[in-house]
Amino acid sequence: MNHEYDDIIHLPHHVSKRHPQMSMEARAAQFAPFAALTTHPSAIRETARMTDEKITLSEDFANELNQQMMLLYSRAADNPFVSITFFLPDQKKSGGSYQVSEGRLKKIDESRQQILMDNGTCIEFQSIIDIKIKE
Repeated sequence: MNHEYDDIIHLPHHVSKRHPQMSMEARAAQFAPFAALTTHPSAIRETARMTDEKITLSEDFANELNQQMMLLYSRAADNPFVSITFFLPDQKKSGGSYQVSEGRLKKIDESRQQILMDNGTCIEFQSIIDIKIKE
């Protein structure tokens, strides 16, 4: 019975004189799985991560916040223990989250429009939505 490759099936295997033979490990590496989408799961998680929109304060609420701020100014020298709720913008996408920082007031920096806490938190005036003086 004649087959299509009978004329070449018994020829010796070609060995290059110019290029060295690959090791078995190197040959196996050619067939290793390739993960083209390695960052895809993290991109999906980032897209699914929820953020909040910043609240626009009503005039009454803004007036109340101003009164709380004035009280804080008057007690700043005493370094009172405070709880401040503020909006922290997200670094990667629009929106952000509301955070609460508790600690002693370290400084009110009017030039930078920031409140500095003893725990290292720096809060911008325009992001504050509530101030509670604990002492």
